[in-house]
Amino acid sequence: MPKKISLELLVLKEISCRKISFILAVISVAVASGFLCGTLVMLRGHDQRTSSLLGAKEKETSGRIEILQDEYRKMTIRMGFNVLILPKGQNLADFYAEDFSSKYMPEDYAARLANSKLVTIKHLLPSLQEKIHWTEGRRWIILIGTKGETPEAHINPRDPIQPPVPAWSAIIGHEIQYNLNLKKGDTIQILGKGFTVSGINQRRGTKDDITIWIPLDEAQELLGKKGLINGILALECKCAEANLDKVKEEIVSILPDVQIIEYAGIAKARFEARDLAEKEGVAAIEALKKHRKELKKEYESFAAMLIPLVAAGAMLWIAFLAYGNSSDRKYEVGILRATGLSSGGILYLFLGRALMAGLLGAIIGITAGTCGGTFKSGFPLTPHSILTLLSPKIVLAALISAPLLSVLASWIPAFLASQKDPADILREE
Repeated sequence: MPKKISLELLVLKEISCRKISFILAVISVAVASGFLCGTLVMLRGHDQRTSSLLGAKEKETSGRIEILQDEYRKMTIRMGFNVLILPKGQNLADFYAEDFSSKYMPEDYAARLANSKLVTIKHLLPSLQEKIHWTEGRRWIILIGTKGETPEAHINPRDPIQPPVPAWSAIIGHEIQYNLNLKKGDTIQILGKGFTVSGINQRRGTKDDITIWIPLDEAQELLGKKGLINGILALECKCAEANLDKVKEEIVSILPDVQIIEYAGIAKARFEARDLAEKEGVAAIEALKKHRKELKKEYESFAAMLIPLVAAGAMLWIAFLAYGNSSDRKYEVGILRATGLSSGGILYLFLGRALMAGLLGAIIGITAGTCGGTFKSGFPLTPHSILTLLSPKIVLAALISAPLLSVLASWIPAFLASQKDPADILREE
């Protein structure tokens, strides 16, 4: 009774006897699976690289935005106050004509605002100002009394826009200094009281050039307005978004008997400057996102075109090798059929060989493709990087597609070889 033939052993002998053909088939599968795996790893690495770059860019941009916004804040603070709070009974036409309010309000209004946790304004500067004829200087001036900005208890102290004037000192406008040839340290007389020049404002081209700033209590004494002020200057916060109605609503809820003027040009310039830094940072991040997205799209388009071509080329090459192998071994096939091996066994022999080539090629392709994709993505070739980029889905896709590709390419030559009649084959011999 003939010894039963082991198909698995025949497959191994088939591989060992046709090493060159088998190696070429393995290389074909490895190229196809390696290209597939490498492309997927590279795209995965591109996504992770993009995420890392965006994270770093956002961190860098956030720091730049803070610096720029602080610089813009300092720059816009130098523009001066942009909100003026006046007594409700003040006629605005008279105010614009005279450059000061003829109505008055209690000095403690500024403290009430400061202690009320205001959101829409900050840098509160109560003042008393009046246009007077300065007999000692033989000219008209605007005398302004201030005690400096009223501190807001609910927020951290800020650098003042207008620093307080030292006791019995005066800060004078450029026009007054120029005409009277004054310098720091000089003493001037105002309504019979002596004041030391402690500061000289630069030329501003406004009424500020004819102002003299002195301490509030001393101005109140000179003008006979003890405990009174006629204006509170303030700076509109960014949160108000140049919305005067919002500012009015908050202030009037605390001080019903006041009216508010907004210097719209200054306010708008201030908000636009503060927003510019943030917009620049966002634009930089968006530009990076767009560049990385376009780059990925190019990779995907390239891969979508090349992967099918590589796979088709590999299948044709494997089919060619399988056809040549089956033709060269037709007499061996005839002998095997004559000794009792069925056509299914012949089919198993050739397809088993193709399956082994596919599995081995897949393993080589996964290894080479992963290393190539990792390197191309800019990651170091370390086990950690490789394991990070190589997902189970990629491995599974390569392990399934590569053997399947090899078996499908070998199917027709194997099927034709299995269907030949052994008598016809041996008769040809």
